[in-house]
Amino acid sequence: MYESHFGLREVPFGITPDTSFFFSSPHAQEALNTLLVAVRNGEGFIKITGEVGTGKTLLCRKFLAMLGEGVVTAYIPNPYLEPRTLMLALADELEIALEKDVDQHHLLKSITGRLMQLAGEGKRVVLCLDEAQAIPVESLEALRLLTNLETEKRKLLQIVLFGQPELDKHLAMDSIRQLAQRITFHYHLGPLRRDELDFYLAHRLRVAGFGGARLFSRGAVSKLYAASGGFPRLINILAHKALMLCYGEGRQTVSSKHMALAARDTGAIKSRRIWPWLVGAAALLATAGGLAWALSK
Repeated sequence: MYESHFGLREVPFGITPDTSFFFSSPHAQEALNTLLVAVRNGEGFIKITGEVGTGKTLLCRKFLAMLGEGVVTAYIPNPYLEPRTLMLALADELEIALEKDVDQHHLLKSITGRLMQLAGEGKRVVLCLDEAQAIPVESLEALRLLTNLETEKRKLLQIVLFGQPELDKHLAMDSIRQLAQRITFHYHLGPLRRDELDFYLAHRLRVAGFGGARLFSRGAVSKLYAASGGFPRLINILAHKALMLCYGEGRQTVSSKHMALAARDTGAIKSRRIWPWLVGAAALLATAGGLAWALSK
């Protein structure tokens, strides 16, 4: 594509969660520290929330990569599963050999036995669930029951929930209040600030092999932040498109025009902009209606 044109080894703004591109912004680093401290303390439930595109999956992969050999990890990327299927997925992650059509009793017994075995070997077990806002309530309750398993010193299973803010609404339900009360470590992952964007771009370009001068003009960076709101996924999409446009013109520096065209071509930007406009319009109509009512009196 455009890699050789800009002196890059690879595409710098992909949207796959490649941990080599992890950017230690204050938000991301605080979230990562929260996870590492919580696991070290043996907490049963840990929660990380963030809007779509804030980098939760990349944070999860980075966290898993940083855990040492004394930690056995299980990762379930799509937990929209009923309780039994979720338990089967956990058993598969823990490499438990199960008989065909195993019943629920023996399934839970096998999981418990494996957790006890790993604890006896001095190992911790951490289960990470991505997109946790999609977990059915019944499955959340099944997970809570699993965290009841413990030795005299610590839990046999620690669970980290990564989800969109809707996860908080699920946890506020009265039927699973016991689970919500067990979440002692939590962090909300926000977008990048404007003063972090230049560092973010430079970091990803450096990892991708760029060794030249400034690749994005100041005007392009300003438009990039305005269009993306600081959300890493949108930043990556827009930066990638702007680089393609710049390459197509045979230029070496991404201009504000390239970024504006990239934003115009991105549907997610349009959906980001329409809601504030609708809210503003609704407020204006309400005010106008109020004035009309007052004048009629």
